[in-house]
Amino acid sequence: MRVHLFQTVFPELNCMSSNVVVVLLQAHYVYSPPVQVDPQYSSVGQSSLWSGHLLASLVLSARMNIGVVSSDPDPLQDFCIGDLNIVPGINGFPCTNSSTVTVDDFIYSGIVNSSNTTNINRSGAIFGTVLRFPGLNTLGLSIARLDFLPEGIIPPHTHPRASEMVYVEEGTVYAAIVTADNRLFARVMNRGEVMVIPRGLIHWQMNVGRTNAKIIATLNSQLPGIQFIARSMFGSRPEVPDEVLEKTFFLDERSIDQVRSNFV
Repeated sequence: MRVHLFQTVFPELNCMSSNVVVVLLQAHYVYSPPVQVDPQYSSVGQSSLWSGHLLASLVLSARMNIGVVSSDPDPLQDFCIGDLNIVPGINGFPCTNSSTVTVDDFIYSGIVNSSNTTNINRSGAIFGTVLRFPGLNTLGLSIARLDFLPEGIIPPHTHPRASEMVYVEEGTVYAAIVTADNRLFARVMNRGEVMVIPRGLIHWQMNVGRTNAKIIATLNSQLPGIQFIARSMFGSRPEVPDEVLEKTFFLDERSIDQVRSNFV
């Protein structure tokens, strides 16, 4: 009960499990020196000042803890091959019986072949998330293969639950990031180069070479999510009202219908 009270009064503690808060409380009771109260403030009560000191320490510990929390929770066992037949919880899928696990559960062949690039963007992607590669369950990792025809593009998008690293395996790619304060970081990347993309930022890659290009991307979440900007605004169901699109993108009704037709 006391733990929940502290977490209610100090939201910073919500990033910690109840067990962690209990450990901090116990440690503070054991190791903290008694608070010396000036006689002129004796009416306040030594226990009140000590409690304030305790709460301040807890909040400071929580704030320090926030900075080291990874995108996905840390695993509590060597491996946990996900059972995709059961609804996942906040930490991922339940584990399959470890006695039935084989080496094939740790290998993913889904990105051996190129993705489908016969589309308007002249590009394609194959994702290796926990939904396709159950061996990633609880590990906070996923992988993707991006293929580009000449002039192909992976349009502006974000990954709401992960940071990303993209490695150019073949070709020449124009890669870009736009930050929250609308700064553009972009340049042409060649084979062997790597770009890091912070979590949640808008980014894209475009083939600017004369041959096909290929990128291997890794992300620090087993289920990073992906949201394409144009598709979200012009291809959502139900549709975003025309008035919103007109005022946001300065388009007339005819132009809006034309853009929407690409996402049917």
